[in-house]
Amino acid sequence: MLRVHHLENSRSQRILWLLEELAVPYEVKRYARDPKSQLAPPELTAVHPLGKSPVITDGDATIAESGAIVEYLVDTYGNGRLRPAAGTPEMLRYRYWLHACEGSMMPLLVMKLVFSKTTEPPVPFLVRPITKAVAAEVGRSYIDPGITAQLAHMEHELGTSTWFAGEEPSGADVMMSFPVEAAASRIDLGPYPKLAAFLQRIHARPAYQRALERGGPYRIL
Repeated sequence: MLRVHHLENSRSQRILWLLEELAVPYEVKRYARDPKSQLAPPELTAVHPLGKSPVITDGDATIAESGAIVEYLVDTYGNGRLRPAAGTPEMLRYRYWLHACEGSMMPLLVMKLVFSKTTEPPVPFLVRPITKAVAAEVGRSYIDPGITAQLAHMEHELGTSTWFAGEEPSGADVMMSFPVEAAASRIDLGPYPKLAAFLQRIHARPAYQRALERGGPYRIL
């Protein structure tokens, strides 16, 4: 049976959602983060050399990386669902958002998180004024403008269609759910009503609710 190696509070939650949308039977093997570092436990390296989640195993296949997993599941089990027809403008948008999620939006959000940690313990107290000044300047000059531009782009796209790749939900929306949720946990989405509505739509889906039950607590919400 297909197995999801699921790390708490991570990108793997959207893989559970996708499987629920596709009604594919699967098992969940849960992993807890290290309470101090918040990194994945070393046990995950037995599944994949990088020791990160999500990873799925399906028969003899082991597949890592969210985008690759989404494409594999939709191609293997979708039977035409959650993917636009080949050769259409919607398919181009589908491919774009599958890759833009991790290639453009998530690096900025991760940088914002990492730089925020440089102003907290265990950074020595006497050093914190320096790290705080550096973090503030990097945020002001690079990270925050980049996030604002990305959010504006996403908001515009959702003004042209209900979902990221057209009028029907797709694997692109599964991918984009995590960065939108991550942004909403740190940034006021008031200026981005279409992104806020997108979150309301996905959170209301029965498959999304079932995935939360299977995956356990999801504190990013």
